[in-house]
Amino acid sequence: MWVSIDLCVVPIGVGISLSPYIAACVEVIKEKGLDYELGPNGTSIEGEWEQVFECVKACHEKVHTLGAKRIYTTLKVNSRIDRLQSFREKVLSVTSVKPPSA
Repeated sequence: MWVSIDLCVVPIGVGISLSPYIAACVEVIKEKGLDYELGPNGTSIEGEWEQVFECVKACHEKVHTLGAKRIYTTLKVNSRIDRLQSFREKVLSVTSVKPPSA
């Protein structure tokens, strides 16, 4: 099943800057070969269900190896079986239409 997620990984107890940990997660995503888009408050990832959730697990494992004893993650999951629609297509479907008049 195709899935798109929004992933926000927050290592706890590692200081103020989380950038090195997020960069490590991005490297994991790249290694897994998944399509992704980094955002200011999370990362969108899409692919087959098993691959995406294995990637989430691998991100946690990587961040733990970098010294984070605890990780708090928020995850939004979107699956659809009637057609394949990328997260970029979903954004385009909103940005390409005119809002209704009041």
